[in-house]
Amino acid sequence: MSASHDSAPFVRRHIGPDDDQVETMLARLGHPSLEALMDAAVPKTIRATEPLRLPDAVGEEAAAAELRALAATNVPGESMIGLGYHATVTPAVIRRNVLEDPSWYTAYTPYQPEISQGRLEALINFQTMVADLAGLHTAGSSLLDEGTAAAEAVALAYRANRKAAGPFVIDADALPQTIDVVSTRCEGLGIELLVADLADGLPEGPVSGVLVQYPGASGRVADIKPVIDAVHEHGGLAVVAADLLALTLLEAPGALGADVVVGSAQRFGVPLFYGGPHAGFIAVREGLERQLPGRLVGVSVDAEGRPAYRLALQTREQHIRRDKATSNICTAQVLLAVTAGMYAVYHGPDGLRAIASGIHGLARRAAASLAAAGIEVVNETFFDTLNVRVPGRAAEVVAAARAASLHLRGVDADTVGISFGETAGEDTLAAVLAAFGVTSVSAEGEAGLPAELERTTEFLTHPVFNTHHNETSMLRYLARLSNRDYALDRGMIPLGSCTMKLNATTEMEPISLAGFANLHPFVPAADAEGYRELIEQLEGWLAEVTGYDRVSIQPNAGAQGEYAGMLAIRNYHRANGQGQRDVCLIPSSAHGTNPASAVMAGMKVVVVKANDDGTVDLDDLRAKCEQHAETLAAIMVTYPSTHGVYEETITELCDLVHEHGGQVYIDGANFNALLGYAAPGRFGGDVSHLNLHKTFCIPHGGGGPGVGPVAVRAHLAPYLPTHPLHPDAERREGTGAISAAPFGSAGILPISWAYIRMMGGAGLTRATAVAVLSANYVAARLGEHFPVLYRGDSGLVAHECILDLRQITAETGVSVDDVAKRLIDYGFHAPTMSFPGAGTLMVEPTESEDLAELDRFCEAMIAIKGEIDQVAAGEWEIEASPLRNAPHTARALVGDWERTYSREVGVFPAGISPDKYWPPVARIDQAYGDRNLVCACPPMDAYAE
Repeated sequence: MSASHDSAPFVRRHIGPDDDQVETMLARLGHPSLEALMDAAVPKTIRATEPLRLPDAVGEEAAAAELRALAATNVPGESMIGLGYHATVTPAVIRRNVLEDPSWYTAYTPYQPEISQGRLEALINFQTMVADLAGLHTAGSSLLDEGTAAAEAVALAYRANRKAAGPFVIDADALPQTIDVVSTRCEGLGIELLVADLADGLPEGPVSGVLVQYPGASGRVADIKPVIDAVHEHGGLAVVAADLLALTLLEAPGALGADVVVGSAQRFGVPLFYGGPHAGFIAVREGLERQLPGRLVGVSVDAEGRPAYRLALQTREQHIRRDKATSNICTAQVLLAVTAGMYAVYHGPDGLRAIASGIHGLARRAAASLAAAGIEVVNETFFDTLNVRVPGRAAEVVAAARAASLHLRGVDADTVGISFGETAGEDTLAAVLAAFGVTSVSAEGEAGLPAELERTTEFLTHPVFNTHHNETSMLRYLARLSNRDYALDRGMIPLGSCTMKLNATTEMEPISLAGFANLHPFVPAADAEGYRELIEQLEGWLAEVTGYDRVSIQPNAGAQGEYAGMLAIRNYHRANGQGQRDVCLIPSSAHGTNPASAVMAGMKVVVVKANDDGTVDLDDLRAKCEQHAETLAAIMVTYPSTHGVYEETITELCDLVHEHGGQVYIDGANFNALLGYAAPGRFGGDVSHLNLHKTFCIPHGGGGPGVGPVAVRAHLAPYLPTHPLHPDAERREGTGAISAAPFGSAGILPISWAYIRMMGGAGLTRATAVAVLSANYVAARLGEHFPVLYRGDSGLVAHECILDLRQITAETGVSVDDVAKRLIDYGFHAPTMSFPGAGTLMVEPTESEDLAELDRFCEAMIAIKGEIDQVAAGEWEIEASPLRNAPHTARALVGDWERTYSREVGVFPAGISPDKYWPPVARIDQAYGDRNLVCACPPMDAYAE
């Protein structure tokens, strides 16, 4: 493929500093060129000797045209396959003002709650919606998908009941992909799993828990209360995988005794996206709140005594508990949870019931029409799904439907599945019946829901779900929330290890194309040719840039990629008769998800010490390798290191582990400092995961979506994730599924495809160099005011630098929290706090920020250091300083002022600007919120005086 005439401009648009600014920054560092800088920074032992072998870059219009052509070769049709994925309508006001709005999709995880109040309120809405419909006390703020939510629920059941005995039982009528994901997870955790037909109750003998699908994959709506009561008699927990829309008509599982309810919120306005991203959910009964995996939004109070939202309890528990963590979840599906929650806000309880009733009405009429024609509907009870018996004719019926642009499910040779969705109408019903040879359409049909299971409990009674039902009100509500947040559309987000770079509009637009957005993940391969080509190309490009042989994009988060990589290593050793190899070495500085992922894959974690300069202690590594020579499975190491340094000894580390029979897992979280200059698959790695939401421009979405492809050398390729419904028959059996869809969050892969296509090898390589340049420029400027904690042998950092505030805190009492909150007054999101070391700030400017923005950040930090000096000099007491009272809200402009500094110093430290960002709340009391846990919608006037 040849380069388009406008290819270079995109590289210049993605990379913030222009040539003159690059020269200025290089001069500050004393390097004559970017290549000279990278020669000094990147160890020669790992440097790539050849340029990346990628297609020539094309311009924005050409890339957009190629993606439109790929989308056009997919055949969405009317999706009626079901199995947890349903046709839905995204209200245009939500599509345009959430999914396609950078104020929502470029935001980071709300670890700085004062500047995240809008999305936190949106997540409280989601939690309330799920908890209400499930009939349970508390819901989390989203999980990755239904399959992994079910797997998390099984693990939760064991954590909550250590005395449980017997296998965990899963309903044979559960979604097939859920059964496979849960089976994969249970094997790693050593949990015995039994798949059984629960139509006649629990199997005999002790059981530790049960998961039942409500309605079942077959469409059948069973009374699940007897099974729930039976498992409680055995002392186990009852998990129900439920359809949220069906729960507007069906009695809440919580009212039937369920302990945990899981599922997917996809059909609440989230496009099918060929399987994802979709917000999974989990809700629990009272008493299980502290067992919840993932994230939980709660209500606290701020320094002015007003309600304020923040992440509660176990927000980053995998970083704190490490190998004792109960989950490795880090990325959630915030953007999709916001979309689903806003769908409920827009429609309200009456609107949701009307949508559900319309769907059920079509299914009733289809059942009646088929029965009148002498065709058997297998399931007598149903919400939206019918299993229809047509002996020997299933393939014929499915083919006839496909010819009419309908996708039905071929259950087996004799059975066809039909699942009605929100987009179905009269024409759909007639076309479905015609595929069966039925021409008469019944005007009515008997109810498919058992009368005793009809919903009697109220839901969505909070005013937020009963207010914004016209577009004007909804538009203003969405704008009001987004205005409370800080995202990349406002300014730089210099978070270390998070790579908050440009998410270009040209990259984002294709995800809304019908061919990408409206395709069911289980359509025939022939109807997903565009996705197949895009995925094959993207996996090939990722293999090239990482130096590996095979890539799977099934993992739908970075931690899922870690988990998939560790499963591959575990299964490789077992296949080679080395099943005793179960020890995973992990440096003390590693991301907390690393040890959690290793444990979930059935490994034992042994910690390797880090030296004072942040590098891996090779003497300790050598000793640990020798100590565990017979049982060593792997090492997990981040490169560049978690401390933001290119370790010179990385190849020696890899050789040492290989010599002792282990495999090398190189965490790709910091790949933005390697791309084009070094490939882990070529300098010693056996497996890595990548974060497409970091290096490859998928936006963070306020905390998700993410994609975490896993890349392996050839010997590990047979152990990549499989899936029971994969379009490639060879990928259906093996390691097992780790995500609910064969290709994970396929719907956002066009973003990374477009980025690589428009940058080309040379552009990607330059982006890496400029990212390293920017980090070193910031380190040079701020190093005169704050100690820079770690540098490589060359005196340079990689793509991020760590500022050490520990001595400052010891001398003045000013903490990293104080600096982070004060940065809000200067118009910035804070860097990463206290990771990888307590009392530090990790700064990653990325290649997308120009010199003016880098200088604006540096000047803000230097000004804050001046304020710290005033505290040190005794001019301000720390408790009375603007640092401790930050951030300052607009309320600081009115009323009495008794502080020792002026209002101007408090609220306009960088000067008066019409573009100033005003935080909606003052500093939040996190401890208060954890002591007084409230995780549902507060009164509508929470921000009122």
